[in-house]
Amino acid sequence: MISLWRRRLEQFSQYMWVRAALFAVLGVAAALLAVRLAPFVPEELPKTLGSDAVHQILNILASSMLAVTTFSLSVMVAAYSAAANNVSPRATRLLREDPTTQNVLAVFLGSFLFSLVGIVALNTGYYSDRGRFVLFVVSTGVIGIIVFTMLRWIDHLTRLGRVGETTARVEQATHNAIDVRLKTPFLGGVRLDKDKQNLMDSGTPVRSERIGYVAYIDVASIQSVAEEIDADIYVVALPGTFVHTGRALAVIFADAGDAARSPSLTQRLEADNTGALEKLRGAFEVTDERSYSQDPRFGLAVMAEIASRALSPAVNDAGTAIDVLGRSVRLLAPWVDPDVEQKASEPECRRVFVPALQTDEMFGDIYAPIARDGAAIAEVQVRLQKSLLALAQIGNAEAAAAALRHSRDALERSEAGLTLESEKAVVREIAAQIAAIDK
Repeated sequence: MISLWRRRLEQFSQYMWVRAALFAVLGVAAALLAVRLAPFVPEELPKTLGSDAVHQILNILASSMLAVTTFSLSVMVAAYSAAANNVSPRATRLLREDPTTQNVLAVFLGSFLFSLVGIVALNTGYYSDRGRFVLFVVSTGVIGIIVFTMLRWIDHLTRLGRVGETTARVEQATHNAIDVRLKTPFLGGVRLDKDKQNLMDSGTPVRSERIGYVAYIDVASIQSVAEEIDADIYVVALPGTFVHTGRALAVIFADAGDAARSPSLTQRLEADNTGALEKLRGAFEVTDERSYSQDPRFGLAVMAEIASRALSPAVNDAGTAIDVLGRSVRLLAPWVDPDVEQKASEPECRRVFVPALQTDEMFGDIYAPIARDGAAIAEVQVRLQKSLLALAQIGNAEAAAAALRHSRDALERSEAGLTLESEKAVVREIAAQIAAIDK
């Protein structure tokens, strides 16, 4: 569990221009600092090296790196467009955050600026003979970095923007989000059970001031507010929830959930000069789009969107949908593990209560759209039932119940969509195996 400011710092570092600017600064610094290293070079070494050799190297670097940078940007834009059209627009964010692409563009831009500054400095007489020798050595090192980067870039281009590669990125992002929730199932807080949920109307709601999706919750900040005002705080808007000015982010209860103190608590918070309410609202990051980090359901929904797009008449790619179903089992298997509670860490914020993610809803995020859009394709329906069967067999009772419900829904859709009785019989047989599982 990381604080909100650390998350924003990580998000800032993922912007493409940040790495490009950093490498550009390093390139300029390398060209200018070469003269500072000149006194450490023996006088005999530069005698065999003229400034024309350095000039030629830098001219080649300047002209080629500008062309390569422009070409790489065009390839990157084309990959984003392909991913948006063939996979999902929600997946392009992962491509934008791809470290390999960012490093490649940053190296190319930094090398261009290094050579440009070096040429200007040479023409102004900034370097002595020993300084030109240092610049030559640095230029040789830059060439080595460029060659290594281009080899990586060539290999990376063979996969960038492809359906399988982009789907794998979404799977990895979803896996990371699920892994976080397995370790901290309540984001570091305590489980909000049904008894406490029934008390929501008697608490003090804290409503959002923005309209958008909850992208991240800093539970540690909520805990500090709870200790400050001596109250329990119930989170009611999990990451991925669409909130507006009339929707509560959290509900505050007086100490030990004493509803009788709520009126006085409301008055105290309204007159509070410490900004507890603003701090509490600030613990909820509300953005225009959903985020993968604390929202496994978003990743599952994007996986389902990839499958639905593949099943559309314009694409007609059942293989991608079947691939997504296979990945779904890999993603959800750790979540439905009967021993999953033993993997969770002890809650650190005991005055913050967070509702649990429902397994049935997670199943619905990925399986319901595929069952709907693949109702008339036997291969998809068979793989869907087999995926649910696998999760029911390896999972806990909650997973078995969710698998059974979605199996019945998918079976009903396939009965209406499939035309051959033999295909329907195969689907019915697998659905019967799911129904026979008793947990």
